[in-house]
Amino acid sequence: MDDCIFCKIIAGQIPAEKIYEDDKVLAFIDKNPKVPGHTLLIPKEHSTWFEEMSDEVSDHVFRIAKKLAREMKKRPNIGYVQVGIVGKDVPHTHLHLLPQIGREKASAL
Repeated sequence: MDDCIFCKIIAGQIPAEKIYEDDKVLAFIDKNPKVPGHTLLIPKEHSTWFEEMSDEVSDHVFRIAKKLAREMKKRPNIGYVQVGIVGKDVPHTHLHLLPQIGREKASAL
């Protein structure tokens, strides 16, 4: 999409602090991080919503998200990585990976 900021980042028209890239995805540090290490993972194939991604791309996106989360957890004090799928604020599917300090206990349902 011509007016999509993430498509422009993928095309190299807008700079980004890239931390991972391959033929299907790009990961970079969020310009306005909520926590240190806040990373955005985007598919290079444009889609507004995650369910619009091809199965091949969505499978790859989630495999890379797991890989990045494992790397983030190697940092001191990082207990887990919160992941959110978004597409509303920027109309291009993207995952937020937010490293969190400590270990959150899951509450019983």
